[in-house]
Amino acid sequence: MSAPWADWDHIVKIDPDKELVDGETFEDVCATGTDAIEIGGTLNITDENMRNVVEPCARACAKNGVGCYIEPSHSGAVVHTEGLDGYLVPIVFNAGDVAWVTGAHKTWAKTDDDIDWERTATEGYIVLNPDASVAEYTQADCDLDAEDVAAYAEVAEQMFGQEIVYVEYSGMLGDPEKVAAAAAALEEATLFYGGGVGSYDDAYQMGRHADTVIVGDLVHDAGVDAVRETVEGARDATHETERSEPRPQGAARNDER
Repeated sequence: MSAPWADWDHIVKIDPDKELVDGETFEDVCATGTDAIEIGGTLNITDENMRNVVEPCARACAKNGVGCYIEPSHSGAVVHTEGLDGYLVPIVFNAGDVAWVTGAHKTWAKTDDDIDWERTATEGYIVLNPDASVAEYTQADCDLDAEDVAAYAEVAEQMFGQEIVYVEYSGMLGDPEKVAAAAAALEEATLFYGGGVGSYDDAYQMGRHADTVIVGDLVHDAGVDAVRETVEGARDATHETERSEPRPQGAARNDER
């Protein structure tokens, strides 16, 4: 049975430190057509603001058939509640601080006796915007060319068994050549792309290479109508790629990108 994210075209990432657009609800976010919602952030993430978001968001997702996951930046960002589908835990492969490769994860395992390992998966992050909070927080080496990105993607999948590789440009639209390089390096892993996607065209461009396009600030700044456009762009890119590049039986997944 394949993992649920293998079929995702689009994710909305909700930052518990930010509000939705006035008058909009988590049910409205679910109604955009997105496949899943991830809840998490880098700065000012507390148990209180996580609970304020996770519980109502999980209820809305369960009601509307949308996946709901926590993406914890640290152990204090983990909330156990009904309706949650699981946890997608970042491992930052180009982090300069080893805490974001194993250290924070060790702390979580040490302090939380209720981890549901069957519903916990990891994301092999490659952080590429040096001005992003996540890059500063993890001391990421963002001075990478397309070959470097491809090599990290290959290491993440082949050496560390990552089922998700995440090219992260948080705060800016990334370099399609680097996203394409990561895609070409993967065989079975699902490629997530996040960063700067604010329109149909942005989502379409990145969806031509990545399996799954992620928007975050857009839902907080522009609202659900703008998010819906990116869902359409990501989905159109996926379907066009499938039509124009049919995968021969038994071929690796990167052949269809």
